[in-house]
Amino acid sequence: MALNLIVKVHPVVLFQIVDAYERRNADTHRVIGTLLGTVEKGIVEVTNCFCVPHKEYADQVEAELNYAMDLYDLNHRVNAQESIVGWWATGKEVTNHSSVIHEYYARECNNPVHLTLDTTMANTTRMGIKAYVCVQLGVPNGKQGCMFTPVRVQVTSYEPEIVGLQLCAKTQTLPPGQALSKQGGVEPMLDLAQIAEASTKLLTLVDQVLNYVDDVLAGKQIADNQVGRALLDMVHSVPKMSADQFDQMFNSNVKDLLMVVALSQLIKTQLQLNEKLTLLTTL
Repeated sequence: MALNLIVKVHPVVLFQIVDAYERRNADTHRVIGTLLGTVEKGIVEVTNCFCVPHKEYADQVEAELNYAMDLYDLNHRVNAQESIVGWWATGKEVTNHSSVIHEYYARECNNPVHLTLDTTMANTTRMGIKAYVCVQLGVPNGKQGCMFTPVRVQVTSYEPEIVGLQLCAKTQTLPPGQALSKQGGVEPMLDLAQIAEASTKLLTLVDQVLNYVDDVLAGKQIADNQVGRALLDMVHSVPKMSADQFDQMFNSNVKDLLMVVALSQLIKTQLQLNEKLTLLTTL
């Protein structure tokens, strides 16, 4: 049952792990911590995490478990829906001390997940991420053991996180004519500029889909049934309407949007006037 798990990790978790690795002590080679999230229908969704101070020696591991529980209690007061789902560690391999640490988290939750993140990036340009579960091994009435078995891991995100990721990606390759701000960052674009950029990306994706369909029809590329079903669902999701009906619907939505913006500006101005009048009456 545990081998069928799918671990979905949010970008904020990866950022927190990398930040903890960058802030580690000079003599610390590995950083560990607790994973927080939810478990539902074979899917472990990791939405938060925190670092647990520890020291590793040749024959033992020392971790500040009281600090970990206090930090979890404080987080639980703010995010009651998040519970312990496992633990994480930097590095690309499972070490000899991992089983000892995993035993502790096995007492805190059922089937804890062990997540590893290769923050060194020694042999690749991508940051490797893997997830494991511990499977019990042994014979009845004999010596028992465990083995870390890999499970599927995916990086998922909410819509607000996607906006933040896209803004972070622009700090690597800036479009022509756009420069970094004085603080070394990228300023968010205006609403109309975001719509224009999204429309350009949409046109690029449509061209890629059309080229794929043409190549399949011409026999240049092997058809993928999963892609075909996705394209069919996409076509059926588009409402059937003429160009005039689409223009009328679009213009109506734009008018509603402009009305909402105008009303919000009027309310903002009225609140500012009310605030100044109140201040004058109190003087």
